[in-house]
Amino acid sequence: MSNLLSYLKPFFLGWFATYGPVSDTYTHHACAALKSRLHLENTIILSANHVSGPVNVSTPGPCQSHALVSTSICRVRFVVNTTPTSAVHAEVWLPDTWFGRFLASGNGGLGGCIDYAQLDYGTSFHFATVASNNGHNGTMFDGIAFLHDPEVINDFAFRGTHVSAVIGKQIVHAYYREPAQRSYYTGCSAGGRQGMQEALKFPEDFDGIIAGAPAVDWNHLLGWGGMLGRHVGAPHGNKSESYIPPALWDVVAEEVLNQCDELDGVKDGIITEPDVCHFRPEAIQCRGQNGTKCLSRPQVEALRKIYRPLYGRHGEFLFPRYDPGAEADGNAQAAFSGEISGITRLCYNWYKYAILNVSRYDFSNFGLNDIALADTIDPGGISTWSGDLSSFKTRGGKFLTYHGRRDEYIASGNSKRMYKLVSKTLNMPSLDPFYRLFLIPGMNHCAGGPGAWSFGQVKPLPKVVNDSSHNILLAMVDWVERGVAPETIIGTGSDGARREHCRYPRSRSVWNGTAFECRP
Repeated sequence: MSNLLSYLKPFFLGWFATYGPVSDTYTHHACAALKSRLHLENTIILSANHVSGPVNVSTPGPCQSHALVSTSICRVRFVVNTTPTSAVHAEVWLPDTWFGRFLASGNGGLGGCIDYAQLDYGTSFHFATVASNNGHNGTMFDGIAFLHDPEVINDFAFRGTHVSAVIGKQIVHAYYREPAQRSYYTGCSAGGRQGMQEALKFPEDFDGIIAGAPAVDWNHLLGWGGMLGRHVGAPHGNKSESYIPPALWDVVAEEVLNQCDELDGVKDGIITEPDVCHFRPEAIQCRGQNGTKCLSRPQVEALRKIYRPLYGRHGEFLFPRYDPGAEADGNAQAAFSGEISGITRLCYNWYKYAILNVSRYDFSNFGLNDIALADTIDPGGISTWSGDLSSFKTRGGKFLTYHGRRDEYIASGNSKRMYKLVSKTLNMPSLDPFYRLFLIPGMNHCAGGPGAWSFGQVKPLPKVVNDSSHNILLAMVDWVERGVAPETIIGTGSDGARREHCRYPRSRSVWNGTAFECRP
């Protein structure tokens, strides 16, 4: 028996005693029969086929051509017509060995890509798992589906995740002849925002929600991304005095570490707490003629703008500053390329197609007026900026969130803001009973980076321990089903090094001379 099954088995002895084992019960015929016998509201079952894994299967849509199926499943593809002009395409994978749990997965960026990696990950842990295109087809930077189509925006903003979960649960019930005992959600970035929106609008959908680097305060987030590009002259950066070429970004990243790496007590290429890093870009300003290892005054002024919070037309706070240290990542440098790329491209396509609703747009005019306009429109309620999780809390829901401190797309300070907003709204100084935030030093956007970034939010690295101390999905199961809340999460880096990650604001990461540990 695998370590994972050894871990899971004790929690389901009671369930098996009641319902009996589900392994080897459902045949190819039973799976295929779902297509003809299921009649669900506004839903068409496109196909239902048993797949004996491990094997690669072909996939529809523009995002990828094939996907790995690691374990044997019943694969059901379906479409839900949300209105006469909009629809959500989804798949639910039903593992042969099922432990009574349902899992839904989110999306990324502006995209309508079914997350096949998460479908496979969920079913490998014996969850019946659903994922959707969230109402449109398209990769993470593609927003053209929103043009002149508010119902597609509604699916993207709030409805797609909900309807795919509702119909997915009905398919689970029909196949296993028993409803799921517990329901979970996992997603990062835009998927993290979807998780927060679910807790706000549909608190009955899930017992436990994992929302990584949630893209909440959406319009301000993307507006901030646009301003990051404008600070270095996008869309025609190479004609701007503030443009910083790639070679100089390496100089900037080196100087950021030079000033802030050892603030946590050890020189390891990781800034544990970016909020205490007060980067002084003037330290690398050229003294006299420009050089290859220094910056001009306009370039230094651009850095000052990047590493300070964004404020609106009337001085109101809009969004936290860029995290020092994140600029070292290649994706971050794409955002500062002086062109419409990276998070600046996300901003461009969202504001172009969803806010301004135009097919042509001169981004050189983008500024604070556009962000103010987005505040007034907020299509589909996309902002997802409310702290009223009272209904989710009252029904016993559990919310886990995490954010990398080296996130190149979303400033990690935004997750601190969200925690404080919920705390203030619910008048709870500590949200520990139902909401916990873990900040991950050295982790990029959702995964990767020089830190100990792997903790079960995606398919774990090889040789990573799969228990509730090292895997956030299993930690959520522990919390929901046993009432054991995670105090810390242990991550593993690409180099195999491990680090204990602390929950905000209860504890902080402190170097004890040999390792980091969480202290009050």
